[in-house]
Amino acid sequence: MANHDGDGWVDCRCLRRHWGVHGAAGLFLMRPAAAHASVPFEVLVQLRAGWTHEGGCWGLPGGARDSHEDSVSAALREAHEELGIDPGKVRVLGTRAGIDHGDWRYVYVVGLTNGEVRVELRTPESDEARWADPHAVSVVLHPALARDWADLSTMARRLFTEAQYTA
Repeated sequence: MANHDGDGWVDCRCLRRHWGVHGAAGLFLMRPAAAHASVPFEVLVQLRAGWTHEGGCWGLPGGARDSHEDSVSAALREAHEELGIDPGKVRVLGTRAGIDHGDWRYVYVVGLTNGEVRVELRTPESDEARWADPHAVSVVLHPALARDWADLSTMARRLFTEAQYTA
């Protein structure tokens, strides 16, 4: 049970390689949008450095899950390592399977912050991070995230609305 014991490639039965010996997770982090915005929330996206797998496209903070972690812990740890997101300022609202091949799985963790969370690039894995309108993303998304974006955004909108009533 060591930190970063999940780092490494898996040769999946889908005939592709995936990062994360124990699977992987990413944080779909929302914050309330400005009062004048046309949407109720924004989501944090990060530009993957060109040298990384699927580099040059936008994704979510996240990465390999360690053997002792669940998906929520992994996503929060990775967001902290990559972008300095304080896990104590994230309210986890739910999870959603992205890819599940049986021998490898990626999980989206949907979280909410009050908007006062500080975001800073902390590793060379990211070239940029920004808050974006989830229904009008105008950037090139990581291929797997692009496939899941509409369903994930719809789920996030529902969870965001429910969280406003239970806050």
